[in-house]
Amino acid sequence: MTELLVATTNQGKFAEVHAFLKSLPLTILSLKSLGSWPAVVEDGATFEENALKKARSLAEYSGMLTLADDSGLEVDALNGAPGIYSARYAGEEGNDDKNNEKLLRELHGVAEGKHSARFVCALALCAPESHGMKEWTVRESCEGRIAFDLRGQNGFGYDPLFFYPPFSKTFGEIDRETKATVSHRGKALKKLAGILPSLVDLEAKP
Repeated sequence: MTELLVATTNQGKFAEVHAFLKSLPLTILSLKSLGSWPAVVEDGATFEENALKKARSLAEYSGMLTLADDSGLEVDALNGAPGIYSARYAGEEGNDDKNNEKLLRELHGVAEGKHSARFVCALALCAPESHGMKEWTVRESCEGRIAFDLRGQNGFGYDPLFFYPPFSKTFGEIDRETKATVSHRGKALKKLAGILPSLVDLEAKP
């Protein structure tokens, strides 16, 4: 069975990827299964560039088909910030509490009608050089707005602040399965899952 390395240490992201792809003929591995791995500097100008850089680097290092994600939040009133810097918006990588606090500070005094925002996800799939270093990317987004306070305990990152109008709830207030049907990552994973079987068959050949 083909091994697929998911290039993230974020357990929330890994769980979402695993849930979407678990029915495919894949052994899905997290980055932690490697024990050690090279640091990848995410210095691209777009979500796609960062996702591809991670996928390429870790596919070559591991020798496995590798899936990498770069995703973030774009807030219109902040000219698209935090964007590609979403995970380190407050300066410390992956500190959800500080990132959410900074976002609320930046939007203080901004009228509710100007809180429009979207989550963006770019997925990059890369086969290592031994398999021709082939690459594929998909991109999806989800429109919503930023709430005035944190709501809900589910999800991760900016989920408790991202209000999704069709559900009248934040992503922090809905369960993972429901969120996956509408979220940026859920839509990107659904698209990827549609093309993965042919790629997996290709990579499974000696």
